[in-house]
Amino acid sequence: MKVKEAYIGPMPMHLFDPMPSVTVMYENGVEEKLFEFYPDEISFKREELIGLTKEEIFKLRHDKDVTFLKS
Repeated sequence: MKVKEAYIGPMPMHLFDPMPSVTVMYENGVEEKLFEFYPDEISFKREELIGLTKEEIFKLRHDKDVTFLKS
């Protein structure tokens, strides 16, 4: 099932605020929070997630993590 809509955030304003998350809505209307991430390490744009499957989004996250760790 492909992602129809995506929400990223909210971005933390203070040190102990919760981490931002990626939440998506699929073509069938089901909404799901996929994961949280460290915004000082990786980032996501809504546009890059729309049209992807859940598996493709997790691969994108993995690839961004690997790129960050190698830098």
